[in-house]
Amino acid sequence: MKLIHLSDLHLGKRVNEFSMLEDQQYILGEILQIIDREEPEGVLIAGDVYDKSVPSAEAVDLLDDFLVRLAKRKLQVFVISGNHDSPERLAFGGRLMARSGVHLAPVYQGAVSPLTLTDAYGPVKLYLLPFLKSVHVRRFFPEREILSYTDALAVVIESMEVDYSVRNVLVTHQFVTGAARCDSEEISVGGSDNVDVSVFAPFDYVALGHIHGPQTVGRETVRYCGTPLKYSFSEAKHQKSVTVVELGEKGTVSVRTVPLTPMRDLVELRGTYEEVTYRGFYEGTSYQRDYVHITLTDEEDIPDAVGKLRVFYPNLMKLDYDNKRTRAGMLLEGAEDTEQKSPLERLEEFYEKQNGQPMGEEPRAFAQSLMERIWEGEP
Repeated sequence: MKLIHLSDLHLGKRVNEFSMLEDQQYILGEILQIIDREEPEGVLIAGDVYDKSVPSAEAVDLLDDFLVRLAKRKLQVFVISGNHDSPERLAFGGRLMARSGVHLAPVYQGAVSPLTLTDAYGPVKLYLLPFLKSVHVRRFFPEREILSYTDALAVVIESMEVDYSVRNVLVTHQFVTGAARCDSEEISVGGSDNVDVSVFAPFDYVALGHIHGPQTVGRETVRYCGTPLKYSFSEAKHQKSVTVVELGEKGTVSVRTVPLTPMRDLVELRGTYEEVTYRGFYEGTSYQRDYVHITLTDEEDIPDAVGKLRVFYPNLMKLDYDNKRTRAGMLLEGAEDTEQKSPLERLEEFYEKQNGQPMGEEPRAFAQSLMERIWEGEP
C-alpha cells in the first residue's frame, strides 16, 4: 500500500509580512502532480493545515480546493489538526466529507478508533491523533499519573489497544525528542512538549507533523515529512519534498522522498552593498523572483538600503548588517550568557547555586510539570 505523507501546510501564512498564498497554491498544484504520478491509495496530512486557529477566507478557499481535487482522484485522505489549527473548526463537516473519502480527525474525546484500508496483504489500520497537550489527556484519564507529554501520549496509545498482528499507521502532530527544529516553529516553555519515540512502538509507520525540516527520529519509520515550502531563512538550505511510504507485508516498510521545487525560493546573500548590487545587476534573473535575505558587511549603514536594493531584489524580505559595530553589540548582549538556555535549565542552575547541589529528579519533574501547566493555561 502506497501513502503520501504531508504536513504543516500553514495555509494563509505570512513570512516577514509577505503573503505566501500564491506560493502555497502553486506548491499544492505540484503536490497533485506528484500524486498523479505516484498513484497512492491514501494521503496523510499531519496537522498545521492552517497557520492560524481562525484562518483567513483565502486560506479556507485554498484548502477547500485542494481537498476537492484530491477527492476527485478517488483517494482516501486523512487529516488531523496541529497546534496552529482549531480542532473544532477543522473537524467541521467531517462526517459528511468522509463519504467523499476525506477523513477529518474529530476533536479528541478520550478514544481513537482506527480507519481501515485494505490491500493484498490485508488491512492497514490508520489512527488519527490530533495535537494534544497533557491537560487534554488528564481530563479523560484522571486516575492515571501524567507528568509529561510522554506520559500523556503513552496513555493515549495504550487506550487504542493496537493489534500488533496487522499493519498500523499513526498520524500525529507532536515534538519527538531529538528532532531538529527551525526558527519558524512554535517552541514551548522549558522544552516540556517533548515526546519520547518509544511510545510509538506499536506502529509500523508514524506520520509526524510539527517539525519543518524533513527527518526521521529514532527509526526510519518515524518521520517528519517537513513543510512543502520554506517558512523561515533557517530553512534556506532545506530540500523540501513529499514523503512516499510503501507498506508491504507486515514488517516491510519503505520510505522515499520526491523533491519539490517552489515558485519562489528563499535565498540568503552576503557582501558589501557594492558586491550585492553587482550580483543583482548581473545575476538578477532568479533574484527578481526569489525571496531574499541580504546581510551587508559595510561598516557604515547605507541610506535607504532596502529601497535601493529592491530595484534588483523586488522580494527582499530581510536586511541586516554584519560588521564590527553589530558584532560588538552581539558580544555585549551575550557576555553573561553565551548560549540560549531553556527556562528549566536556568531554574536548575539557580537551584544548584542556592542549594550547593544539583536538582534531583523529583523536584525537576515537579518543576517541568508546573511549567507545562502554566504554558497550557491549566489552573
